[in-house]
Amino acid sequence: MAARSNALRKEREKRPALAVQGPLEAVGEASKLDRLVHERLRLGILSALAVSESLTFNELKKLLDTTDGNLSVHARKLEEGGYITCTKSFEDRMPRTDYKMTAAGRRAFERYIDHMEALVQAMRER
Repeated sequence: MAARSNALRKEREKRPALAVQGPLEAVGEASKLDRLVHERLRLGILSALAVSESLTFNELKKLLDTTDGNLSVHARKLEEGGYITCTKSFEDRMPRTDYKMTAAGRRAFERYIDHMEALVQAMRER
Protein backbone atom coordinates (compact mmCIF):
# COMPACT_ATOMS: atom_id res chain seq x y z
CA MET A 1 0.00 0.00 0.00
CA ALA A 2 2.83 2.42 0.77
CA ALA A 3 4.25 2.06 -2.74
CA ARG A 4 0.84 2.82 -4.24
CA SER A 5 0.44 5.84 -1.96
CA ASN A 6 3.89 7.13 -2.93
CA ALA A 7 3.11 6.64 -6.63
CA LEU A 8 -0.14 8.63 -6.23
CA ARG A 9 1.70 11.41 -4.40
CA LYS A 10 4.35 11.63 -7.13
CA GLU A 11 1.71 11.71 -9.85
CA ARG A 12 -0.17 14.47 -8.01
CA GLU A 13 3.04 16.51 -7.66
CA LYS A 14 3.47 16.46 -11.45
CA ARG A 15 0.09 18.10 -12.00
CA PRO A 16 -0.16 21.88 -11.92
CA ALA A 17 -1.64 23.27 -8.72
CA LEU A 18 -4.94 25.07 -8.79
CA ALA A 19 -4.50 28.82 -9.09
CA VAL A 20 -5.91 30.17 -5.84
CA GLN A 21 -4.45 33.58 -5.11
CA GLY A 22 -5.76 34.78 -1.78
CA PRO A 23 -8.54 34.37 0.77
CA LEU A 24 -11.26 35.91 -1.42
CA GLU A 25 -10.33 33.70 -4.36
CA ALA A 26 -10.16 30.72 -1.99
CA VAL A 27 -13.77 31.33 -0.92
CA GLY A 28 -14.83 31.36 -4.57
CA GLU A 29 -12.84 28.21 -5.29
CA ALA A 30 -14.37 26.44 -2.29
CA SER A 31 -17.81 26.73 -3.88
CA LYS A 32 -16.50 24.69 -6.85
CA LEU A 33 -15.78 21.58 -4.76
CA ASP A 34 -17.21 18.34 -6.15
CA ARG A 35 -20.33 17.98 -3.98
CA LEU A 36 -20.50 14.24 -4.68
CA VAL A 37 -17.06 13.78 -3.08
CA HIS A 38 -17.24 16.54 -0.45
CA GLU A 39 -19.84 14.90 1.82
CA ARG A 40 -18.07 13.37 4.83
CA LEU A 41 -19.07 9.73 4.45
CA ARG A 42 -18.58 9.70 0.67
CA LEU A 43 -15.14 11.26 1.13
CA GLY A 44 -14.41 8.53 3.68
CA ILE A 45 -15.48 5.80 1.25
CA LEU A 46 -13.29 7.20 -1.52
CA SER A 47 -10.35 7.73 0.84
CA ALA A 48 -10.53 4.12 2.02
CA LEU A 49 -10.82 2.79 -1.53
CA ALA A 50 -7.93 4.99 -2.67
CA VAL A 51 -5.55 2.93 -0.53
CA SER A 52 -7.24 -0.47 -0.91
CA GLU A 53 -7.97 -2.26 -4.14
CA SER A 54 -11.40 -3.26 -2.84
CA LEU A 55 -13.30 -3.32 0.42
CA THR A 56 -16.42 -5.17 1.51
CA PHE A 57 -19.52 -3.47 2.81
CA ASN A 58 -18.76 -4.70 6.33
CA GLU A 59 -15.14 -3.50 6.17
CA LEU A 60 -16.27 -0.03 5.10
CA LYS A 61 -19.02 0.01 7.72
CA LYS A 62 -16.57 -0.82 10.50
CA LEU A 63 -13.85 1.50 9.19
CA LEU A 64 -16.19 4.47 8.84
CA ASP A 65 -18.20 3.67 12.00
CA THR A 66 -21.56 4.10 10.29
CA THR A 67 -24.88 2.33 9.92
CA ASP A 68 -25.92 -0.05 7.15
CA GLY A 69 -28.49 2.39 5.77
CA ASN A 70 -26.17 5.38 5.79
CA LEU A 71 -23.34 3.51 4.07
CA SER A 72 -25.72 1.99 1.55
CA VAL A 73 -27.22 5.35 0.53
CA HIS A 74 -23.86 7.10 0.14
CA ALA A 75 -22.22 4.18 -1.66
CA ARG A 76 -25.14 4.12 -4.11
CA LYS A 77 -24.67 7.84 -4.85
CA LEU A 78 -20.99 7.24 -5.61
CA GLU A 79 -21.92 4.25 -7.75
CA GLU A 80 -24.52 6.29 -9.67
CA GLY A 81 -21.87 8.98 -10.19
CA GLY A 82 -19.53 6.39 -11.69
CA TYR A 83 -16.96 6.82 -8.91
CA ILE A 84 -17.15 3.27 -7.51
CA THR A 85 -18.36 -0.14 -8.62
CA CYS A 86 -20.37 -2.55 -6.52
CA THR A 87 -20.20 -6.33 -6.95
CA LYS A 88 -22.62 -8.55 -5.06
CA SER A 89 -21.97 -12.22 -4.49
CA PHE A 90 -22.41 -14.98 -1.93
CA GLU A 91 -19.74 -16.46 0.30
CA ASP A 92 -20.76 -19.53 2.31
CA ARG A 93 -24.42 -18.65 1.67
CA MET A 94 -23.89 -15.17 3.10
CA PRO A 95 -24.29 -12.09 0.89
CA ARG A 96 -21.09 -10.19 0.17
CA THR A 97 -20.81 -6.73 -1.35
CA ASP A 98 -17.45 -5.54 -2.66
CA TYR A 99 -16.63 -1.98 -3.65
CA LYS A 100 -13.85 -0.75 -5.94
CA MET A 101 -12.92 2.75 -7.05
CA THR A 102 -13.22 3.39 -10.79
CA ALA A 103 -10.71 5.39 -12.86
CA ALA A 104 -13.23 8.26 -12.94
CA GLY A 105 -13.55 8.03 -9.16
CA ARG A 106 -9.79 8.15 -8.72
CA ARG A 107 -9.55 11.23 -10.96
CA ALA A 108 -12.38 12.96 -9.07
CA PHE A 109 -10.80 12.11 -5.71
CA GLU A 110 -7.39 13.41 -6.83
CA ARG A 111 -8.97 16.62 -8.19
CA TYR A 112 -10.74 17.06 -4.85
CA ILE A 113 -7.51 16.56 -2.88
CA ASP A 114 -5.66 18.97 -5.18
CA HIS A 115 -8.44 21.52 -4.72
CA MET A 116 -8.36 21.19 -0.93
CA GLU A 117 -4.55 21.46 -0.89
CA ALA A 118 -4.77 24.67 -2.94
CA LEU A 119 -7.32 26.11 -0.51
CA VAL A 120 -5.17 25.23 2.49
CA GLN A 121 -2.10 26.75 0.80
CA ALA A 122 -4.00 29.96 0.03
CA MET A 123 -5.06 30.27 3.65
CA ARG A 124 -1.53 29.63 4.92
CA GLU A 125 -0.15 32.36 2.65
CA ARG A 126 -2.60 34.85 4.10
